Amino acid sequence: MAFKTRKTASEPPSSPEQLFLKSRTASSTPDSLWPHQAQIFQTWHASHSGARDVAIELPTGAGKTLIGGFIGEFQRQANKKRVVYLCPTRQLARQCHERLESYGISAVLLIGQVSDWNPADRARYSSGEAIAVSVYSHVFNSNPALDNSEYMILDDAHAAEGYVSKPWSIVLDRKESAYMEVLSALSDALDPLVVNRLKQDSPAGQFASDTYLASPLGVTAAAGDLERILKSAQVPADMSSDSHYALRLMQGHLGRCLVYASYRQIQIRPFIPPTHSHMAFDAPQQRLYMSATLGEGGELERSFGRQRISRIPSPKEWETKGTGRRFFMFPELTTDLSKNKAGTSPWVSNLIKQAGRAIVLTPDSRSADDFEDWIGGDHKVFHATDIEDDLSAFTDESNAVLVLTNRYDGIDLPDDDCRLVILFGLPSRGDLQERFLAGALGAMDVLQERIRSRIVQGAGRATRNSADYAGVVMLGDDLSSFCTRKDVLNAMRPEVNAEVSFGLDNSLGFESDEMTENFQTFLAQGDAWQEVEEDLAERRSEAERAYPPGTHELSAAAREEVAAYHALWQGELDRTLDHARRVLDGLTGGRAPQRYAALWNYLAACWALLHSRNGGEETLKESSRAYFLAARSSGRGTLWLSHMAAPSERNLFQAPSTNEVDPLDAAAAQRIVEVLPKIGKPSSFDDEVTRMRGQLLATEATPYEEALVFLGSLLGANSSGNGGATAAPDASWVFDSHSWIGWEAKSEAEPSGELGPVDVRQAGSHLRYIANERQEAIPSQSLTFTMTPQERIHPASRAVAEDHVFLVRPHQVVELFDAIVAAWRKIRSRGLRVVGPDDVVAALTEADALPSTRIRRLATEPLSAQIEPSV
Repeated sequence: MAFKTRKTASEPPSSPEQLFLKSRTASSTPDSLWPHQAQIFQTWHASHSGARDVAIELPTGAGKTLIGGFIGEFQRQANKKRVVYLCPTRQLARQCHERLESYGISAVLLIGQVSDWNPADRARYSSGEAIAVSVYSHVFNSNPALDNSEYMILDDAHAAEGYVSKPWSIVLDRKESAYMEVLSALSDALDPLVVNRLKQDSPAGQFASDTYLASPLGVTAAAGDLERILKSAQVPADMSSDSHYALRLMQGHLGRCLVYASYRQIQIRPFIPPTHSHMAFDAPQQRLYMSATLGEGGELERSFGRQRISRIPSPKEWETKGTGRRFFMFPELTTDLSKNKAGTSPWVSNLIKQAGRAIVLTPDSRSADDFEDWIGGDHKVFHATDIEDDLSAFTDESNAVLVLTNRYDGIDLPDDDCRLVILFGLPSRGDLQERFLAGALGAMDVLQERIRSRIVQGAGRATRNSADYAGVVMLGDDLSSFCTRKDVLNAMRPEVNAEVSFGLDNSLGFESDEMTENFQTFLAQGDAWQEVEEDLAERRSEAERAYPPGTHELSAAAREEVAAYHALWQGELDRTLDHARRVLDGLTGGRAPQRYAALWNYLAACWALLHSRNGGEETLKESSRAYFLAARSSGRGTLWLSHMAAPSERNLFQAPSTNEVDPLDAAAAQRIVEVLPKIGKPSSFDDEVTRMRGQLLATEATPYEEALVFLGSLLGANSSGNGGATAAPDASWVFDSHSWIGWEAKSEAEPSGELGPVDVRQAGSHLRYIANERQEAIPSQSLTFTMTPQERIHPASRAVAEDHVFLVRPHQVVELFDAIVAAWRKIRSRGLRVVGPDDVVAALTEADALPSTRIRRLATEPLSAQIEPSV
């Protein structure tokens, strides 16, 4: 018979787990669930099925697609929902669709041009007969094709920030004529020096990669001009089609966006995407985020613009498991290549030839171009456009590299498809907002979760099952330095922690030829490598995962940040300020990241002033001033603060005069007044000064460190030694919440010797040690000084050095000691009982011994190398 008649409806499933049990007849459906899969099904059904936003964390290889698929199918069958399953790329969508169908789940694939979609497949989705498997861009779009889903599953959510923010992001490249027009419209919103630089034909030095934040006050004033310029821009000569479409969602809201400017681009976007106004995403009954890593610092909430996302964490037994085995290699830390960077390129090229194929992950297009120039023409090069629909073009080659830009997820190269991954540079250069946070503001705390995730996910592109294995080459001093940090390693899963720490230990002190031999041993996977597995197992058992300081505060602030930007997008400044105050309540004191707090204080200052202009209370002007002063205090030492000179803000915040005492000096003066009666006693001061100066001129470690502690007290710091703890700084100078100074003193070292990477890595951890002891956040202008007479610095030491570590020579310490003693003699001459903080500041100024000034003079030789990868 040619007609189709309805069958008697079967009883809907009572839970995802029951649905799985009914579906086991499908050819590829497992016979049973793993215990952790059953546990997640039960937890979701019992406690999270009614929540609007739920996230499930599962590492690669833990059956994430099965869980998402059966929860989606349960919603479709039991609750008659239209279900969308989103993936980052077309390739992953195809894989997901095939997997769902193999489980017996009814699914259709809707990717590519909407006009090419099969009408029957689209109808099956719309009628609720099948799950639609698609990509993020078909929802996050000014004209979303999938705008009627009732249940949404978002796979690889940790990698989605760029896809989510894109509909509200206008990016103007320098080659587009709208760039210069917009720059001219923003002339009152940027430091005039910056505007002049951006208009030059050729950038100078570091300026070429710097990113600047335009004044929100200036942007608001210029919003009308900006919208006029962008509306009249022609595609593609004046601006891209993506920016043209984004303008549709942003019209009338440009004044509520942040604007970032660099020599190559200008970006206009809200700080947090206003997804509450995008019905294709906001309307579903529940959004289920699937991710290999969720983090705890609010990254997911900020990325998706959600105030609260409940979490179903990864089962504990998976904390110590990994997917396959990775051998991390840091060639630029080896004994020979650290001294001969030019030799790294041929070494990497030879490694690629041994492996046959390599995937190369770079943070931006400039880095990708640099890598291709750097590696030479010995390998066939593929790009994303070459493999988007079919990887075989790459995997069929015997000597090839696949170079991808800012794509650390969304591609699978299992088994012999690829045995080598290369990470070229620290993955902290996404859009201009990310570059501003990482560079100009230096708020790496809020980005660390994102960067860690990219490193871990990128390193796993070629290990996609438990028996898989691949080498991972880490290139770039910024990447090496990041991975040597103990707080970064401790935040990784124990398995990855063990692999990275093993890789570091087998790079430092090794020759590159030895590393090559070790890679060959790794590829052979024979008995010699099995000995390494035992070491890795021991490292894994010793590792205990711990999130970095400030994670809890960032998480608590995230929901208020999202609420503030939702209110701002709706033009409700009063509510915006209310939530901004709550953000800052969470980012004040404790271990909260202060540079990120500086940005929020600045935004609150601008919003308060705008609100006062729009009929708000007159007291808002004073609130604005207070927020601005807090921003200046927390943001000291940043590139951002040094260029906070927009004409649109001139005199509005009544910036401090040049005569105002630096808060650090004020705190030091108060502390000196307190300790003056004890240290400045006439009966002992001169003898103690003479003894301590002698110890600074000598080399014995313990007396030298004692003298450093004494010097810190003279400077007005809360000064202390290491107390015998091997991981502690040799001396710690704490100037309240204004600045901390950690010391690594190598006084016993021979001048003919060489400062090695182990000592520099130790120095890099000192500020985090102090923070852990005090249970407070590291102040923004804190430093570590490594004092050594050693004339040579091992190149690997510069590669692993963090940007707050500076080199100091013995004579500089003695000069500082003499200057502060001269100030103390002036202070004591006034009488111990009548001296106040103003007297101390005057004496310090006269003796040229103000702590803020003297510390800056010491910090003239950073140990860290350039932030760009070596090319």
